[in-house]
Amino acid sequence: MHFRKTGQFYGVTSKTLRLQEMTLTDTEYTEPKVDWHYHENAYFTFILEGKVLEGNKKETYHCGAGDLLFHHWQEPHFNIKPAGFTRGFHLELRPGWFRQFDLPENLLEGSHKLIHPHHRLLFYRLFAAFRQYADQPAVLDSLLVDLFADLGRTPVVKGSDFPRWVLHLEQLLFDEPESRHWRLNELAAATAVHPVHLSRAFPSYFGHRLSDVLQAMKLHQAMRLLSDDRHNLAAIAAECGFADQSHFIRAFRKSQGMTPLAYRRLLR
Repeated sequence: MHFRKTGQFYGVTSKTLRLQEMTLTDTEYTEPKVDWHYHENAYFTFILEGKVLEGNKKETYHCGAGDLLFHHWQEPHFNIKPAGFTRGFHLELRPGWFRQFDLPENLLEGSHKLIHPHHRLLFYRLFAAFRQYADQPAVLDSLLVDLFADLGRTPVVKGSDFPRWVLHLEQLLFDEPESRHWRLNELAAATAVHPVHLSRAFPSYFGHRLSDVLQAMKLHQAMRLLSDDRHNLAAIAAECGFADQSHFIRAFRKSQGMTPLAYRRLLR
């Protein structure tokens, strides 16, 4: 089985940032298939463009733009890339990073596809910081601490002790998150739960209010479309359920700290 050291990924890396306990890379995937391998450090893979299939001992993930994966150190996995351009943003963390911020290294173990839209939107912010503020590592550290704090509030894998309606709701929201724009009464009817109870209980299981998650889902869908220049802002706003282009731009700026066009230029 192949072993990859810090900063080593299969493909062509256009930018690498090496910090004391963190390494970040922007890499184009060029290998159609990468056999079983593992990495020296725990790391996140965030797909910026294209598609890739990634498998481990338990599951296989079909990933596209905006999808986020985590692998603990020495967790074996393989990759298959279909035809076309695929680009990934990788963020590796050495054990010292967790100790520096008094965070448990085992908060995430094994391999996971992180499906919460807030986590994925935060990785878009991390990528922007990587491109813009390479000389200010405190910005990257702060965003990562926020991510792990949120992961602590939001279980990655919901256990059997969760109510059945919560598991059903998670499937409705996250399995095909861009298939429709849900409303509270629709989710309540689909899960057979009173809408008031669903709204009040939602933060206990998902770490955020339902309205915030629905807004994050719309923004995440918009971020995925933003990498494709064939979609203009008005079309993205309409497809993602925003009232108009101005509403979309305001929500985007609040989430990412810049306009959609500025982020599109940064992606290029």
